[in-house]
Amino acid sequence: MSNLKEICSGLPLDPLPPTRGRDPNVPHAPVRTPNLTAQEEQLALRNALRYFPPSHHATLAPEFAQELRQYGHIYMYRFCPTLRMRAYPIDQYPCRTRQAAAMMLMVMNNLDPTVAQFPQELVTYGGNGQVFSNWAQFHLVMHYLSEMTEEQTLVMYSGHPMGLFPSLPSSPRAVITNGMVVPNYSSRDQYEKMFALGVSMYGQMTAGSYCYIGPQGIVHGTLLTVLNAGRRYLGTDDLRGRVFVTSGLGGMSGAQAKAAVIAGCVGVIAEVDEAPLRKRYEQGWVMEVTSSLEQCIKQLRIVPLCVHDSSLIRERLLQELEKTGDLLVDLGSDQTSLHNPFNGGYYPVPLSFRQANLLMSADPDRFRSTVQESLRRHIKAINKLSDAGMFFWDYGNAFLLEAQRAGAEVTKADGGATEFRYPSYVQHIMGDIFSLGFGPFRWVCTSCDPKDLAVTDDIAAKVLEEITASMSDRIKQQYSDNIRWIKEAGKHKMVVGSQARILYSDQKGRIRIALAMNQAVADGRVSAPVVISRDHHDVSGTDSPFRETSNVYDGSAFCADMAVQNVIGDAFRGATWVALHNGGGVGWGEVTNGGFGLLLDGSDQAEKRARLMLSWDVSNGVARRCWSGNANAYETIQRTMEENRQLRVTVPFPVQDERVLDHVLQG
Repeated sequence: MSNLKEICSGLPLDPLPPTRGRDPNVPHAPVRTPNLTAQEEQLALRNALRYFPPSHHATLAPEFAQELRQYGHIYMYRFCPTLRMRAYPIDQYPCRTRQAAAMMLMVMNNLDPTVAQFPQELVTYGGNGQVFSNWAQFHLVMHYLSEMTEEQTLVMYSGHPMGLFPSLPSSPRAVITNGMVVPNYSSRDQYEKMFALGVSMYGQMTAGSYCYIGPQGIVHGTLLTVLNAGRRYLGTDDLRGRVFVTSGLGGMSGAQAKAAVIAGCVGVIAEVDEAPLRKRYEQGWVMEVTSSLEQCIKQLRIVPLCVHDSSLIRERLLQELEKTGDLLVDLGSDQTSLHNPFNGGYYPVPLSFRQANLLMSADPDRFRSTVQESLRRHIKAINKLSDAGMFFWDYGNAFLLEAQRAGAEVTKADGGATEFRYPSYVQHIMGDIFSLGFGPFRWVCTSCDPKDLAVTDDIAAKVLEEITASMSDRIKQQYSDNIRWIKEAGKHKMVVGSQARILYSDQKGRIRIALAMNQAVADGRVSAPVVISRDHHDVSGTDSPFRETSNVYDGSAFCADMAVQNVIGDAFRGATWVALHNGGGVGWGEVTNGGFGLLLDGSDQAEKRARLMLSWDVSNGVARRCWSGNANAYETIQRTMEENRQLRVTVPFPVQDERVLDHVLQG
């Protein structure tokens, strides 16, 4: 498997590739503890062997059984390719349609060791965000994509390629579902069993939908969050000298370091795992590393980045406050992977990284109680710092949700079902952005040429500047932030993996940028097609009561119609591929989300698809937020209907006299 042609030729069976085991030079996922019965172990093994002819079962069965018992899952390490996994230029993929080649590029980018958190376990980010469940699935998917025509659709069931099915040229080339479980069985314990059996998978958001673009994908959103937190909580755009304390330097949380630098504040990011810490330092995203809390305290107002352990840094800041009266932190949050708290997403005090990994596999119950005790301790320090003036928000990673489940003091008096003592960043900081139709729009230059990315950056900046001239001050602020971002993006060297970019835009901006890029491909200014996509964390893409829809207060925050409708609507309006997931960000069973990829190849058909699909992809969520009673969304959808007479949305009539309700109900 030394070239792309061999990668795309199907499962290597004659001969079988040699057994190499796990590569000690890359990080590996924590050992899973599915607690299978003997009968379930047999079923997991049978399910894995069905990818191979019976003549190979005697060879493969023993090593698959060993993987299951040693690591809690059958990854099929033997079939991990030796070819360097990365995004190759689109024309290098052997295929019949460029739509398929674009997906191949995106899949391989998600598994690039410089991008993926645990590449040999096919985890892109978040601790358990899988691209596929095992390496046999990877080989089959690449083979199907190489054979696909424009009258076929690849159907994906939680990492498993069900096959190529006849469809129309206007249909998506792939339809992906991950973790779609009957609701009453969507629990963590059930998930661990289902994943071990190879029948379901946690695709996070953009891991299992092949749309991840490295930590840059969240840098911009984190930057906007920090900037808007400064405006809301500190009353300033100038964050120089302000201190932001948080946790996590992983696949997504690693963005916090770079965002702090760009925002101009001092970022103190706690990280217990040396592998991501070292990766971010080598990338230049972290400027200084220390294992000394005392050194960190001394340099807080001097250096851009210090890094240490999670709860302890907050406790040390609290000690400094109590001893000197100096509050050395202005803003606080946390981006540990608490959607996955008991399997490597959160490392508790007082255990070392190694001790925690050993305990979580040797004694899961004790590890769980240690995590919950650490969360209570963590919150106690946060509460005292907040009482003294630190502004804290939940980053939508289930931090406050899991802290509440652990018995920590995070309950909000008279709060609703989605409210805690501290707001989520959607409720206080980013929710208004979603209601205005702004969200994370992204693109990938399939040439893999940095020159093309520079051209597309320039196109996006010019489009936004043209639109800004006719915007209200409220919306102009959002455009100004994004114009600044896109003009400075190149110098911050944020590309990791594919030549990709992200910015936040509303419906008008997304459509105009997409059409301008499609034209640039058509006239040769951009040398190869461009894939447009977005994070599932967007206006319409996600129903998540503790994050994306936490500021929906009409009782529908726990309903998932919006995300499901969005994927269906994207599919028949022109998306190249679509994905619908259970879980992502907040965790399995806590969220339904979906996304898309759309190839801009310079054709008139691509222009039509982009215009139609992007209109729906934004207006769907704005309409839902309008119906829930959001005033910003009401204004946004009214303006959109004026611009597009074919759009007709049901808008609510608010109750103007609350005494009517009181009188009737009391009577």
